[in-house]
Amino acid sequence: MAEAEATIKVRRALLSVADKTGLVEFARGLHERGVELWASGGTARALRAGGLPVRELSELTGFSELLGGRVKTLHPKIHAAILAKRDDPEQLRALEAHGVEPFDLIVVNLYPFEARVERGTPPAEAMEWVDVGGEALIRAAAKNFSAVGVVVDPHDYPIVLEELKAQGGLSPATALQLAGKAFAYAARYNAAIARWFAAQRQAQEQEGQGLPDPLVLAEPLALRLRYGENPHQPGALYGPPDVRPEPLQGKPLSFVNVLDADAALKCALEFERPTAVIVKHATPCGVASAGTLKEAFERAFEADARAAFGGIVGLNAALDAPTAAAIAAHFLEVVIAPDVEPEALEILKQRKNLRVLKAPAARFDRDLELRSTAFGLLAQPPSSRALKESDVEVVTKRAPTAQELKDLLFAWRVAKWVKSNGVVLAKDERTVGIGGGHVARVDAVEFALRKAGDRARGSVLASDAFFPFRDSVDLAARAGVTAVIQPGGSVRDSEVIEAADEHGLAMVLTRVREFRH
Repeated sequence: MAEAEATIKVRRALLSVADKTGLVEFARGLHERGVELWASGGTARALRAGGLPVRELSELTGFSELLGGRVKTLHPKIHAAILAKRDDPEQLRALEAHGVEPFDLIVVNLYPFEARVERGTPPAEAMEWVDVGGEALIRAAAKNFSAVGVVVDPHDYPIVLEELKAQGGLSPATALQLAGKAFAYAARYNAAIARWFAAQRQAQEQEGQGLPDPLVLAEPLALRLRYGENPHQPGALYGPPDVRPEPLQGKPLSFVNVLDADAALKCALEFERPTAVIVKHATPCGVASAGTLKEAFERAFEADARAAFGGIVGLNAALDAPTAAAIAAHFLEVVIAPDVEPEALEILKQRKNLRVLKAPAARFDRDLELRSTAFGLLAQPPSSRALKESDVEVVTKRAPTAQELKDLLFAWRVAKWVKSNGVVLAKDERTVGIGGGHVARVDAVEFALRKAGDRARGSVLASDAFFPFRDSVDLAARAGVTAVIQPGGSVRDSEVIEAADEHGLAMVLTRVREFRH
């Protein structure tokens, strides 16, 4: 196709941007190459302030901006100048008959809807951040990409200037790439608006019942990963740039690194006291809270030193020098924390392959967790219920002591992040044995007890779902476990509670299950 193979000569450019990053420098580069600049009101003022000659679009259309700026680029003389096929004589004659001169480059980005609008923003205010004319310009230019270049990202300004300098125009390959990026940008913009409308509908529905229809996804590529779940698979992370972890040192992240870091960070952030979580295969193997972060890490590591080898560490407070020194004494793959002090990073340089990540200040919050299946996407709101002492129900003759209850709630918070069937043994705000991913709950109890060994004596046990039989309670009691927290809901609850009473155990029910598959 000759049309698609021709270099786009850029003689006239239309600029209308909300994000003015790099605008004046880019426009100056265009001007120096003889490109005639046209712009909408705010963009034109910015260019004039930068000392550049620019003509306003109102001069072209014969109309000033209308409706407080709502209408400024929606005009046939603008869109015909973008959409006309350059190899169609009839369309070119139509342009000439109406005194329309083509545009060769469209530089547009949109009102910052996501940045300015939150879930609770009133509809009237939110709609003022919905860009109409700008998106129409983007779509028109991207549709006609064989003749018109379209730039929506200031990061692409140098690429465009370099091509204009090197070959006098935009190459077909670059024009195609920019057009694809423009449609993706518009799609993500509209997805954000659609999600806002879905949130408004959900707010009007019964809590927990409102799921979006349709589910709209359009996330930008945030990070190319070292590889996927296995080295032969490519991998990538998608999402807004402000929610991705910031790598401070170490090898590039893999798919599994991201999953493990996510699990470690989320579990750590369940706790208020300084807490360290060590994760293997996306499930905790050691968790501890303490008076200092260093002590928390050391106690978490000692909880299962064998499993912690090559593990991923999540911290709920800024990584300091003493904690970094303790971490540097072991082989670990990833450390993620809300912040990393400079002294700590300097210490960890001795472990040059250790990936050190600063957690983003913002959390990825779509109010939905998504999983891919052979049948489509599964969606659910995240389980964010935090139990308090007053939320649990004592069902045994003996109530837990204050220390037992403290440890029970600690173990329950950990169990939430263990793969089901999940069982956690804890004592003094530290795990001593964890069993997860087992196909029978009694197997998970046996595994956790085996991991704990003698440390099981005097510990408490948390189970992420009910006990179908009393055998798990019998095993735990024989090993020296003193108290149990579990959801309840089994047809044999009475038998399970009776077993706890026989052994003198305290048992509390949460009445909420925390499966994690």
